[in-house]
Amino acid sequence: MSGTHARRKADHIRINLEENVNFPRLTTGLERYRFMHEALPEVDLPDVDPTVTLFGKRLAAPILISSMTGGTEEAQRINFNLAEAAEAAGIAMGLGSMRAALEEPEQAPTFQVRKVAPSLLLFSNLGAVQLNKGYSVDQCLRAVEMVEADALILHLNPLQEAVQADGDWHWRGLAAKIEQVCRALPVPVIAKEVGWGISPRSARLLADAGVSAIDVAGSGGTSWTEVEYHRAEGERWRRLARAFADWGIPTAESLRLVRQTVPDMGLFASGGLRGGMDIAKCVALGADLGGMAGPFLKAADKGVDAVAEEIEVTLAEMRVAMFVAGAKDIAALREPGRLLEISTV
Repeated sequence: MSGTHARRKADHIRINLEENVNFPRLTTGLERYRFMHEALPEVDLPDVDPTVTLFGKRLAAPILISSMTGGTEEAQRINFNLAEAAEAAGIAMGLGSMRAALEEPEQAPTFQVRKVAPSLLLFSNLGAVQLNKGYSVDQCLRAVEMVEADALILHLNPLQEAVQADGDWHWRGLAAKIEQVCRALPVPVIAKEVGWGISPRSARLLADAGVSAIDVAGSGGTSWTEVEYHRAEGERWRRLARAFADWGIPTAESLRLVRQTVPDMGLFASGGLRGGMDIAKCVALGADLGGMAGPFLKAADKGVDAVAEEIEVTLAEMRVAMFVAGAKDIAALREPGRLLEISTV
């Protein structure tokens, strides 16, 4: 991995831990929704069942530790803390971009979490734009095999790349290359934004390309233009990044639009989710998984026990939300009338 790429990854971890990189004004839109409270839920709390099955693996709850990092010594510690806790809890996890490990194989151990998480539902990850820079099915396959992943995430981040002086600016023809990967790979392919949402048009293109799931990763959480603002060299690039601080499709809106557009598509929700209540709302809106990054990154910086505690609290919030909404299981949580859209002042 080039020194520049390694430095960028280290900067991203530091900035996310130390700086305020949230959207200044834009929210996830989840605050517009409330569950219908049931004073007579007719279900026992211990019987509430949030389990789901995805890609052939049973999960204790539809919770995903979203893709974050890799390729540095600190990233290795974070990934192993996340994976060990996720394995114990029975939830899913995505790895950060595997480009580092493909270009410098000595970085591979920072991602190889199977030794602490043998049964974890694990997603490998590459930037989709690398398919326009010489990557092919071979690199995608290596990214899966190197970590024994159950699926491959191809992440989409055109805005983040556009505000970097050394960003990848060539995105034409990518849908056809994603289709080639989907046809050739022996595992499911997931398309994921990194924090600005998926539109109906993009969702159709991705569905036509053959992806198995879409992670909308909408606006309202971490703004990666704000992250790039903090690492930009020169006033011009800082101004450009700051101009897009509130760009994007809020998570709740992207989730609703994509579910309408491709109703049979596997659908994940991330982007600004902060706990079990948010995940429950997203599932009620049609998501198969709800992903969080920020809360888990801060916990992973402290250790495995802190991650386990974060997962436990998140799961407890979700179970109680289901209980007082009168939903015994995930199918019941999705029934019409459980979630109400309210007007905001």
